Amino acid sequence: MYRVESTDLNWRLLAKRQWPLALSLTGIVIAEAGALSGLGWWQVPGVLVICAIAVLAPRRPFDAALALAFAIVCVALSLRFLGVAIEPHFFISGANVSMTGAAMATISVLVREDTRWRAMVGTALVMAAMATTEVLGWPIVAPVEYRDWAPDPTSYLFGATLLLILSVGSGLYFRARDNERASQLAASVAAAQNAERMALARELHDVVAHYVTAIVVHAQAGQLSRETAEQVLPTIEASGYEALTAMRRLVGTLRDGESSGPAASSSLVDDVRALATESGLPVRLSFDLQDAVPQELARSVLRLVQESLTNTQKHASAVSSVDVALTSSEGALRLSITDDGVASGVPVGGSGGYGLVGMRERVELLGGTFSAGRREPTGWTVRAELPLA
Repeated sequence: MYRVESTDLNWRLLAKRQWPLALSLTGIVIAEAGALSGLGWWQVPGVLVICAIAVLAPRRPFDAALALAFAIVCVALSLRFLGVAIEPHFFISGANVSMTGAAMATISVLVREDTRWRAMVGTALVMAAMATTEVLGWPIVAPVEYRDWAPDPTSYLFGATLLLILSVGSGLYFRARDNERASQLAASVAAAQNAERMALARELHDVVAHYVTAIVVHAQAGQLSRETAEQVLPTIEASGYEALTAMRRLVGTLRDGESSGPAASSSLVDDVRALATESGLPVRLSFDLQDAVPQELARSVLRLVQESLTNTQKHASAVSSVDVALTSSEGALRLSITDDGVASGVPVGGSGGYGLVGMRERVELLGGTFSAGRREPTGWTVRAELPLA
């Protein structure tokens, strides 16, 4: 199980994903700054804004494309007003390498993450903005004898088309990879759920059906006479309680067999302490249990604690404290597990573990609520609330 979140891309994940682009664009801008002279320095603020938009594009791709197109046109208009052109020129006169790279990166992100029509509209607007910079910059740098001519688009059409194909192609490639990973994950989860359904069917047949059958047989015998009914009623009652206990145990251990999880004793507090000791982590425990915890529910709580501590051991470094809090009040049992570790990284292409999925399903099967996510500045938090009844 690795640490993932289903929420939008946050700043930490954005930095991990976009730092190569940010570093590359920064290096290009610094290199281009060495070639600037005179009023050419007026282009630097605009170019920096354009590069920043490209780096932040994954958060809101379509909005980033609109902002990028607007920023490119504003830079071209301001330099045309000053009578200077972008330096150094990459095409005819209207763009440099950093602006072109930012436009390519934004188009790639837009094609990868947004809908088809929004991607088409956003790409068209960015390309129109790049073409506008060429038109606005042409009279400034063109030779004197050609300044009355309209700019010839064929002079840069081949290069622009090639870069557009590279941008759209890379976006489509990563989009296909994302879809493939999502399909594999969905298929794996479906396979795991199917296996659990088969285990549930076997458990229903072997355990629960046994008690239900006993109830039916004794109920039929009780219909023969009043004396027989009085004799079998206690047996029917006991079988009913056994069936309910088996059903609750089955729900609580749906994801993992009883042998695969931690065994529950008569004391939930002692069992949690034992798990904390076995983990070898600097665990700080806090208990405030005002109600008795049923054994089948205690087993599920132990499984949640075990899975969370295992996750911390495998996927966090520099852990100085793990806080485990277990409280109960108003008919609910609340569990909170928080660490301050630094995530050790997400494997390329994802991980094969589905621990978070299992923890969420376990809690929801018991009628509770579950949440897990990063905490600032570092660490991970798991919270669950389970009904005691």
